[in-house]
Amino acid sequence: MPSSTLTHIDPAGRPRMVDVGAKPATRREAVAEVRVRFPAEVAQALRAQGLRSAKGPIVDTAIIAGTMAVKRTHELIPFCHPLPVEHCRIEIDFASDTELAIRCTVALTHKTGVEMEALTGASVAALTVYDMCKALSHEIVIDGLHLVEKSGGKRRVQQGRVLP
Repeated sequence: MPSSTLTHIDPAGRPRMVDVGAKPATRREAVAEVRVRFPAEVAQALRAQGLRSAKGPIVDTAIIAGTMAVKRTHELIPFCHPLPVEHCRIEIDFASDTELAIRCTVALTHKTGVEMEALTGASVAALTVYDMCKALSHEIVIDGLHLVEKSGGKRRVQQGRVLP
């Protein structure tokens, strides 16, 4: 991909933060998802323990960590704008016998999108699940982090496809 199409590269090829000053403020929303896969015996033990580990309630702690990460994305990812997040929801539930699905939805009315916030929230929630469960196994796998959809701004994306 030529550097001239990358928004975070200036004409001289140097990195830069995108100027969103002239953009209109619109309602913007992004949804990201990731999976945490456990060995069967670990998943069974977690279900039997009500998704609690020696460190505490796994799901509740992951939701808090993911939400904190959403609000601090601009401190973690270069060139992300600090944003006044208006809505953040993290949902965590078993998608199969051995796999937790983590979905992070972020929304606001602003001049720039919230894809990075949603992706960051989902990934930190998954990392928190891993941290809280690693004493049971180091064979836990975090997999498939992706943007499910985004709306607002110039483009609408759903399941990785740009929509009209």
